[in-house]
Amino acid sequence: MAAGCDFILDALAREGLTHLFLVPGGLVDPFLAALARHPRLRPIVAAHEGGAAYMADGYARASGRFGGALGIGGPGLCNMATAVAAAKTDASPVLVLSGEIPVDMEGLGVFQDASQATLDDTAVMKPLTRLSTTVASARNLDHWLRHALTAMWAAPRGPVHLSLTHNVLAGECHAEYETVSDYFASVDALSAPAAQAALDRIARASGARIAFLAGAGVEHYNGAEILRTVAERWSIPVATTLRAKGIFPEDHELSLGVFGYAGTRHATAALLQEAPDVLIVLGSGFNERDTMHWALRGRAAARTVTIQVNTDMDELTTHGSAAHVVPGSCRAFLDLMRAAPDAIASTLAAGQADRRGWLAGIKRGPRLYDLENCSRPTAPIHPAAAVAALRRAFPRDGIVLIDSGAHRAFSGHYWMAYEPRSYVSATNLGPMGWAIPAAIGVQCARPGRRVAVITGDGCMHMHGLEVQTAARYELPIVFVVLNNGALGNVWLRAHQSGALPAELTSIPDHDWAQFARALGAQGLTVDDPAQLDETFRTALAADAAVLIDVKADKTCPTPVYDFAAGARAWSYHE
Repeated sequence: MAAGCDFILDALAREGLTHLFLVPGGLVDPFLAALARHPRLRPIVAAHEGGAAYMADGYARASGRFGGALGIGGPGLCNMATAVAAAKTDASPVLVLSGEIPVDMEGLGVFQDASQATLDDTAVMKPLTRLSTTVASARNLDHWLRHALTAMWAAPRGPVHLSLTHNVLAGECHAEYETVSDYFASVDALSAPAAQAALDRIARASGARIAFLAGAGVEHYNGAEILRTVAERWSIPVATTLRAKGIFPEDHELSLGVFGYAGTRHATAALLQEAPDVLIVLGSGFNERDTMHWALRGRAAARTVTIQVNTDMDELTTHGSAAHVVPGSCRAFLDLMRAAPDAIASTLAAGQADRRGWLAGIKRGPRLYDLENCSRPTAPIHPAAAVAALRRAFPRDGIVLIDSGAHRAFSGHYWMAYEPRSYVSATNLGPMGWAIPAAIGVQCARPGRRVAVITGDGCMHMHGLEVQTAARYELPIVFVVLNNGALGNVWLRAHQSGALPAELTSIPDHDWAQFARALGAQGLTVDDPAQLDETFRTALAADAAVLIDVKADKTCPTPVYDFAAGARAWSYHE
């Protein structure tokens, strides 16, 4: 028997959670004393409830488990809304807990009442989560907690929300908690008939050009290692989506790099210009950015058999051909390929030499655009030069988080990622400032890894205050602010429309290094590209929270030329 708040904290620790991200408030007061009774779960107090939820999201992505965020209902929960939506669009498993007033006080005008009788917190969260419900009694707390975690882990994964009344937190729960995550770790569902039909289709392929396009599903189901095994066995080139960057080493001889927004020229050539006979799409939908503004669907469809493997039926039915979709885990499908039934093994082996020749021809061309910008010696600093310098100084196994803005394009194109969960970005909804607090969750989940953030001055306006949280908890995160005095991507479009649009998308040049020092972190400024390498080495050696204010050039076009061409060529009627 335990108080409801103790039951919850014990359950989270049993599920493997090590940190809980929160903003204290009256409606969650019982948790504060309870946290002292559960030392396995370390509380991290954020500056803002949205920051707490972003931290939980980052923790989930880096750990491969799930993240937990806690705050009061009403204003606290509403502050989390964008963060929860970002987690949903990227299928990131996050448990959001909010406090609520006692049941018998609902609707009577109690301060911060957001119960179903007033604002109805659960209704606010329903469209943003896999499950949102109120728990009114400690008697059914065990049921609803386990049900929420089940909904969070079930395909497609995503955030869930429980509104916990005071009755639950102060009441007694008599249940004996049994973990949920172990069950999902052992389940790797796959439609056997559809998978076999796909293997048969590969075995009958009329050409040797076969390629993988690997998406976030490979990461979700820990399939990176088996993907590499299968690719190497039969010399199958691998492209990834931007969301999945790093699940296949980008310096591997079979790597094509990212396909889609900010992708490589090699990936564009292999999947569009010299299109494969068979394209196996693993754990990715066919959204705008991952398909080069749907160019993959349009131009390649006529000459490429596309096989899609995904647990998300919505994604399969939106863009997939019923004859070539495989509902289920891409790791399970890859394991089936590795088992190598005779028919598919002979086909893949027979085409191996031709595939290597096809890949060699593609790789004779340059991989990246405007590579000279990575070493441009003039000021203001080119964003590509800053990205390249950080990559040189950063450990191979370090984890970088990329925020939303023009820096996403420069980072996606020029950064080399070598491991799963080492390149982390909210690529679908793309909220500005996400990476700053998310990095705190990443560092908590992976304390033995170096963590860096590439963000912008516009993003700092959104969630820059969470640099204080990193400093407060002595987390050695390096925050790189590409400070170009503008809302970069927006300014690149807007300034062409006149003086007022340019003014509205410009930002005063703040001293972000001094801002960081005021928050307890270290602050450095660099305005000469020749100083980039030394500045990054200094920051990494500090073993502390460090912010680097990089005085960057806002006039640089982003390396998204292939994506822009796809957008110009796109037709709704394709």
